[in-house]
Amino acid sequence: MRWHSCATTNVGHVRKVNEDSFLDAREQGLWVVADGMGGHSRGDRASQSIIDELHTFVAGDVALRNVQDLLMRLQTANTLCRTMAEGKVMGSTVAALYLHEKTGYILWAGDSRIYRHRNGEFSQLTDDHSLVQELHRLGELTADEAENHPSANVITRAIGVSDEIEIQVRKVDVLPGDRFLICSDGLFKDVRQHEVDNNLALPSPRQALDKLVQLALLRGGTDNVTAIVVQTPTA
Repeated sequence: MRWHSCATTNVGHVRKVNEDSFLDAREQGLWVVADGMGGHSRGDRASQSIIDELHTFVAGDVALRNVQDLLMRLQTANTLCRTMAEGKVMGSTVAALYLHEKTGYILWAGDSRIYRHRNGEFSQLTDDHSLVQELHRLGELTADEAENHPSANVITRAIGVSDEIEIQVRKVDVLPGDRFLICSDGLFKDVRQHEVDNNLALPSPRQALDKLVQLALLRGGTDNVTAIVVQTPTA
């Protein structure tokens, strides 16, 4: 398949350093957003180390072998972050979309997200690995309480925070006309989910991307904002 994609990143209006990194490797069917952990040392280096490990990925004919390759590369990035940190925390979330013919694989750790818009239906394909999401799953917080909770930025999984990483993997089907959004939390923390849905449905991927990032920045740009929109062929 020939996919169309576009990507952008913006430092925002508050932070001085952009700790987000991304990979738009459409020729390999791979798109990645990594969000360096703000407030910790070297978050920008952590996110870039993930991209450096993944940008040499070359897709083979067997999808599951490719997924295993991606997981090993993420483990390598984790080890590198642990080594470079020298006892300090050097971490990053990661959200990766890998497409192979009519199948997609989502690999993630942390609270960077992947959404899909299909035939007028909008869905979030990742679950945040965060403290408030765990409380929501346990029924201790409602969805609205979780979204506005003061500890919403406390994540429970990330590259670089422990010697062993746990990457969640989800397999999804891919239909003609599917549109995906991969983004850091700087996009969705100030943009309501229905607004993400409405803008992701705009006529072109570039228009959708630009409108979503502009909206996040208009709401204050309180964090780095990174997003990739991927469009599958309609026929």
